[in-house]
Amino acid sequence: MRVGSLRRRVWISPIILFLQISFAQQSNKTQIAYFTDIAEKAGLTAKIVFGGVDTKKYIIETTGTGVAIFDYDNDGWPDIFVVNGTTLEGFPTGQAPINHLYRNNHDGTFMDVTLKAGLAAGGWGQGVCVGDYDNDGWEDLYVTYYGKNRLYHNQHASFVDVADKAGVAGNGKAWGTGCAFVDYDRDGLLDLMVANYVDFDLSTAPGPGDRSSCVWKGVPVMCGPRGLPGSKNILYHNGGQGKFEDVSAKAHIDQTSGHYAFSVSTFDFDDDGWPDIYVACDSTPSILYHNNRDGTFTDVAVTAGAAFNEDGREQAGMGTTIADFNGDGKLDIFKTNFSDDTATLYRNNGGGTFDDVTYAAGLGLHTQYLGWGTMFLDFDNDCWPDLLVVNGHVYPEVDKQHLGSNYQEPRILYRNNRNGTFSDISNEAGPGITTAMSGRGLAIGDLWNDGRISAVISNMNAPPSLLVNQVLSANHWVGIRVIGTKSNRDGIGARVSVKVGARTLVDEVRSGSSYDSNNDMRLHFGLGTAAKIEWVQIRWPNGSTERFSDVKVDTIDTLTEGSGSSVAGTTKTSGRTDTVVQ
Repeated sequence: MRVGSLRRRVWISPIILFLQISFAQQSNKTQIAYFTDIAEKAGLTAKIVFGGVDTKKYIIETTGTGVAIFDYDNDGWPDIFVVNGTTLEGFPTGQAPINHLYRNNHDGTFMDVTLKAGLAAGGWGQGVCVGDYDNDGWEDLYVTYYGKNRLYHNQHASFVDVADKAGVAGNGKAWGTGCAFVDYDRDGLLDLMVANYVDFDLSTAPGPGDRSSCVWKGVPVMCGPRGLPGSKNILYHNGGQGKFEDVSAKAHIDQTSGHYAFSVSTFDFDDDGWPDIYVACDSTPSILYHNNRDGTFTDVAVTAGAAFNEDGREQAGMGTTIADFNGDGKLDIFKTNFSDDTATLYRNNGGGTFDDVTYAAGLGLHTQYLGWGTMFLDFDNDCWPDLLVVNGHVYPEVDKQHLGSNYQEPRILYRNNRNGTFSDISNEAGPGITTAMSGRGLAIGDLWNDGRISAVISNMNAPPSLLVNQVLSANHWVGIRVIGTKSNRDGIGARVSVKVGARTLVDEVRSGSSYDSNNDMRLHFGLGTAAKIEWVQIRWPNGSTERFSDVKVDTIDTLTEGSGSSVAGTTKTSGRTDTVVQ
């Protein structure tokens, strides 16, 4: 539907309005962030079950699950999908935990529609990614497992698992973790990248204390991943007609076997118009698959400077997020790691290389926390991406040993200082940030189409969190939804540039990312005090480039491939921009 711009007539849900009034009555000082967890009030109440509560015997009990924000029913309002797990002991028939789909009620609340939507599945769920693999206009879901993975085909707001039929279920023995849809060969069909963690067999797995890798600071704990065989990542090529082919060997993806792969983030790191793939790896060097433009990839992480930290040491990579944090037009990488280490910020230098600037950027502060989900997000719409990190330990036993770590840990919110550095503002950012949980997956999105980015977090053996910033910013913003016609319909891989004042803001549409999660794929740009956008330029996944004028601010604009003005020799079209309130 094509309608006029929302223009700052922002709709606020009754729940959020009540919380904002309560916060305003309690605070006399100016704040830019005050996050509260409204999950229970909003109806996100189902517990995420994952292994034992007080002890973890095996590593399978520790990794947790991802979450996804996507519009499953095409009503213009983002919904929430939460992956669930299980326990070693299992459950009686009919009582096992299942994944949950929450439908957005448009009023600050959500309704659990899991059964109606056909998504009631259990098992050792891990990650999730979103993509319209058949270009029918309905978002499909891929969910990874320790065991067979599932591909849910969206049949007009109800889902059918077609993984076996499509050829993407796996062999049933792999431990799938992160995933992402990506059109790596630019043929207009979304392919699928799946990360696998370790080759793990419960029947032969060592117990706590059985090996040197099963002791942490003198305490017997679950084993791994060191000492376990690393697994192979898989690339599936979409051949159309609902069928995929495993091209891992043909594409040279299998040449990185032996890594303990977790999260997957796709982005064009060298800006050559072809999507590359970054994989955060636990206790092994991370992987940067460079797209060779001929159907093959080469791992260039070591030569590019994105495999190790600045000391030349491999880290225990968990989650990743991509953004142009310093405004130089190049996309950078942030990666979370294990405790007793820092997270890592890799600055993109151009020319195919990165520098570890973690300490220079002020991000080397917290070494006691174990990071998982993470996302760049402009929470105050000031035109600069800030940073949210979700933490939580893997050893519940640490709470009794007084080793300087806790199983439940607070989140961290860093504000971008606009000069290449960040400041930790967590202590002043509200209980949604300071409350300690054992978190894992994280997804962000504009859940109420009002220009404020909220966060959904998967917690271990607890319901999810839904963090909402109760501080309303006077800054402007724009949301960009892209629709491909010749490219894949989701526009996954599109590079979007927004010209506002003297700056050009850059991001890409991507599936997957964070820790085994999927964000709202509508891009969000804070605009600061700028009330006008000069233009938006999109380099579509097929390589063509278009420019759109008359893009409205303080609303979500839908830009369709073929309706912009061609750039650099591409086909010129009408220059139309559709603006929708979703």
